[in-house]
Amino acid sequence: MQPQGLERGREQRSLAIALAVSLIGTVAEAFGGWLSNSLALLSDAAHMMADAAAIGLSLFALRMAARPADAKRTYGYYRLEILAALLNGAFLFAIAAGIAIEGYHRLMHPEPVHVRTMVLLASLGIVLNAAGMWITHTGAHGSMNLRSTFLHLAGDLVNSVGVLISGALIAWTGQLAVDPVVSFLIAGTIVWSAIRLCREAVDVLLEGAPGHIPVGDVSSAIAQVSGVAAVHDLHVWTITSGLVALSCHIVVTCEGPQCRSHDEILTEAKAVLRERFAIEHTTIQFESDQYRHEEVVH
Repeated sequence: MQPQGLERGREQRSLAIALAVSLIGTVAEAFGGWLSNSLALLSDAAHMMADAAAIGLSLFALRMAARPADAKRTYGYYRLEILAALLNGAFLFAIAAGIAIEGYHRLMHPEPVHVRTMVLLASLGIVLNAAGMWITHTGAHGSMNLRSTFLHLAGDLVNSVGVLISGALIAWTGQLAVDPVVSFLIAGTIVWSAIRLCREAVDVLLEGAPGHIPVGDVSSAIAQVSGVAAVHDLHVWTITSGLVALSCHIVVTCEGPQCRSHDEILTEAKAVLRERFAIEHTTIQFESDQYRHEEVVH
C-alpha cells in the first residue's frame, strides 16, 4: 500500500493536469463557438467550464485538507468545498437557463454556422477529454475525487461527440435547427449535473449517510468483531469529499484475563472500517452490558 501522503500528492497532480486540460478545452470551444456561431459548441464550452469548476473544487478540497484544524474550527476548512459546490450548482442552473433561452431564439430565427470550425473544435474537445479521462482513470478502487473527475470528463466527451454529430448533420442536410436542438440536450445534461451536485452538497450539510456506504453493513461488520456484543448510536456522515466520519457505541461483555482488551477490539474495529468502507475518522465508545444507556425522551 502506498503511503497516504504520496497518494495525495499523485492525486493532486492528476487533478491539476485534468483541470488544465479542461480549461484549455473550455477556452478553445468557447472561442470556436463564437467564431463558428454554433450554440451547441458554446453550450459544450459552458458545460466544460462547469466541470472544470467541479475539478477545481476537488483540488481545492485536497489542498485545504492539509491546513491544520484549530480550536474554533475543529474540522478545519473542509466544509468550504461543500459551500462552493452549492454556488457552483446555482451557477450551472443559470448557464442551462441561458442556453435554453438562446436555443429557443435560434429555433425561431435560425442563424448560419461555420461547420468546419464547429467540427474541428468538437474534435479537439473529444481528444482533450479522452486525454483527461486517461489521466484520471483509476479503476473501481480509486479515490472519490479522481472517479468523479473521470465521470465529469466522460460527460464532456459525450457532449463533444454530440456537437460533432450535429455539425455533420448540418453539413449533410442543411438543417440549422440541429444546432439549437443539440444545445437543448447539452443544457439538459448541465441541469442533471447541477441537481446531482446540489443534492450531494445538501446531503453533506444535513450530515446524511453517504450513498455508497450501507449503514446496516457497517453496523454488522463492527458487531462481528470478536469481543463486541452489540452496536448502537451509530452515525456515519461526510465531512467533505472523500472524508467520511463515524461514531458509535459498542457493548463488550467479556472480562478477565482470557478476554480481549479494549485496545485489541478497537484496533480490529478500526481496521475493518478502514479496509471495507474506507472510513478513517472514527470515534468509538465502549460500554459494558451492565451499563444503562440513557435514552433521550422527547
